[in-house]
Amino acid sequence: MDYPTIPAKNIIFKTQSPDAWFGIDYNMNIYRGCTHGCIYCDSRSHCFQNPDFDTVKVKENALEIIRNDLRRKVKTGVIGTGAMSDPYNPLEKDLKLTRNSLELMNAFNFGVSLVTKSALITRDADILQDIQAHSPIIVKFTVTTADDALCKKLEPSAATTSERFRAMSELSAKGIYCGVFLLPLLPFVCDTEENIVKIAKMAKDAGAKFIYTYMGMTLRAGSREYYYSHLDKILPGIKEKYMKRFGTRHTCISPAGKKLWGIFTAECEGLGLLYDMKAITSHYKAGYESNQLSLF
Repeated sequence: MDYPTIPAKNIIFKTQSPDAWFGIDYNMNIYRGCTHGCIYCDSRSHCFQNPDFDTVKVKENALEIIRNDLRRKVKTGVIGTGAMSDPYNPLEKDLKLTRNSLELMNAFNFGVSLVTKSALITRDADILQDIQAHSPIIVKFTVTTADDALCKKLEPSAATTSERFRAMSELSAKGIYCGVFLLPLLPFVCDTEENIVKIAKMAKDAGAKFIYTYMGMTLRAGSREYYYSHLDKILPGIKEKYMKRFGTRHTCISPAGKKLWGIFTAECEGLGLLYDMKAITSHYKAGYESNQLSLF
């Protein structure tokens, strides 16, 4: 199988503020780039210096590097992956680098935080169960719209929303801690009461423990131009609303954000879903503190 590669010296890096983002202690990305084609992806921004973003590249000798990185860690903890490239991109089906890295995390007693838009993650349910037996696990499915037809316009090569929820149901049924990233919430596109309420109910039905969101999105140089060009094709006239409302702002909060936040929190509380990051972090890590301490 032919695929592009890039060199790497290290793959697992200590986070600067482990308490700042779901209690993740380390970050890991085996792949660079993405083929989901999401029109809003912030990782397209020029600041990340990845002009060939739509081509997935594999870090050379990834598993050997990961094994060495894990051996050098003085302290175990939770390794996060999926922020810059989906760990279950199409190459993963054959290469199994994410699966093999999970096996290494299991062997070295590390926990894991996964973010994905792919149903392929269900393949690795057995490894995730093994890890969860000794260390914290949190699986976050990114969902932006409850509507599959709109999903295919916004995220053309990713699994549909319904496919993601079916995958979540499968993992949840096996006891794996799952929830939803309602991120981004696209102003003038997905920021409706109907969309938020329906996603919350779909999440509950799929066994989700939480939904995390903020009422907007980010737009930077590079990602902004790409987003606008695709908005013109699928939703003519929406770009002008962005330009008038937000100009060149980095953070674009929905004009209905305050109202929608009240609706969102009320819905989550009614369904028994967590939505505060600290509460979610405490919940998925509960019961592991003494076990983690005993490992170093």
